[in-house]
Parts: sequence; C-alpha cells; structure tokens
Amino acid sequence: MNENNTFTEFANEFLKKRQAHSCTTSLKMETISYLNELIDFLFPHFSKKVFSEQADVAAHLQILRRDLTEVLKLLNGKLENNVEVIADSFIRSIPEVHLKLWQDAEEINSGDPAAESIDEVILAYPGFMAITIYRLAHQLYLLNVPIIPRIMTEHAHQITGIDIHPGAEIDSPFFIDHGTGIVIGETTVIGKNVKIYQGVTLGALSVGKSLAKVKRHPTIEDGVIIYSQAVILGGNTVIGKNSVIGGNSWITESIPANSVVYHKNEVRIKSNVESEEVINFSI
Repeated sequence: MNENNTFTEFANEFLKKRQAHSCTTSLKMETISYLNELIDFLFPHFSKKVFSEQADVAAHLQILRRDLTEVLKLLNGKLENNVEVIADSFIRSIPEVHLKLWQDAEEINSGDPAAESIDEVILAYPGFMAITIYRLAHQLYLLNVPIIPRIMTEHAHQITGIDIHPGAEIDSPFFIDHGTGIVIGETTVIGKNVKIYQGVTLGALSVGKSLAKVKRHPTIEDGVIIYSQAVILGGNTVIGKNSVIGGNSWITESIPANSVVYHKNEVRIKSNVESEEVINFSI
C-alpha cells in the first residue's frame, strides 16, 4: 500500500469519527466555565458580584439558566429532553442544592477540630469542593444529561484528588476529611452524617458492561465513619447505621448497625541493641 492510499484511508476514517462523535470541541472548556459560574453564585467567597436584593438573585438565576442552555446545545442533539426543559428543572433544584451544601459545610466545621470557620471550609477544604461539584453534577445526571456531569466530577477529581461519580446518591450532611484518593462509585448510596477519610474506596466487586444498570456499589447508612484506606465493595454490601470502619479494612459483605470493624496488623518493636543484623549506611 502506497503512502497516498494510506493517507486516504486515514482521512476517511478520521472524518467518520468526527461526524459520529460530534460534540463541540469547546464542550469541556465551556462546562468547566459554567461550573465555576455556579460555584461563584452559590458562595460569596468566590464571587466578585454582591447580591443585596431578591431581584438580583432572581435575575442571576435567569442568567444561569440561559448559560446552561448554551452549554447543553454543545452536545449536538445527544439529549433526551429539550434544553429549555432541562435548564428550567436544573435551576429549580438550586435552592435545595444550596441548602445541602451549607449543611455539609456546617458539618465539616463542627466535626473537624482543625477548622476555624465555615469560611475556611468553603475556601480551603478540597473535600467540600468535591462535594459541591458532585451535588451540582448529580442534578444534571438525574436529568439524563450525558457527558457534562462526568466532565464536572472529573474536573473535581483533577483539582482535589477525590473521585465521586455523579450518579452516586449522597444525602446531607456529608463530611470528607482530607480526601485524597477517595473513590465513590456510580451506584453507591450514602446516608446522612457520614464521614469518610482519605483513600477510601466504595467500589464494585466485579466490572462488566452487562452490569451497567445493576447496583454494583455499597450502601452506607446514616452516621457511619470510614477511616483511611478502607475498601468496601459490592452492590449488596450494606454498612449499618452508626458503624465505624477502621483503616485498611477490606469489606465485601454487610455489617450490622453499631458495629466496629478493624484490620488487625501485627507490629513488632525491638531496640537497636536487640537487632539481629548490622545496618550499614552512609549519607
């Protein structure tokens, strides 16, 4: 095959892919820009605009509605519903999202001795930022908007190290402490007053495309604390209310309410005098 034929085949295949996967190239950039616009509106900590009248709030909600319709149009017909209907429904959900996020911030502030104020939580805590983006993305997920919710939560993953699928069902208040390395899968269900530390995985026991519509991830009931590096797997796994899951635990079956689960690890300590071998090193 000569070089011209190779190029012709590549060009034809290239054009087919461009036509079949025709999301506007600016979709990711515009989605993140709109996400930042939402966060700026919800929290004065990030906003240059001062709202002093109810009319100002109502007017800005209409701006957010308009801007969302423009982002949705970039999906080029991949939506099940009309963009205007989706935008209206999303904007109507903003008051509930706002309430939940302030509950989350209050829970983090009251539960973390290192937190000096709710303002510090909102401005500086990666866990709170990941929760904020998840709650916004989740509303779009519920409205069957493709791609955009994942762009939002993957942006959160990039800036916080916390990976929450927009399909997860997470009640409020919710507390992520530190947070780096947390993974929360699509069909996870989390109740109220749950606290999760860094490195926790709420995942699936097995992965396959045939399981796309099946509950694959665990249910965490109210009041549970999950310490760092714990792994909880499986759609039938339920962690009962007010349980404590210790660090490095590996769980694939349900745990009754009010349980304490921990990983026992043997640590042996001996003095240098008792050491059986000489350690030679240089700096």
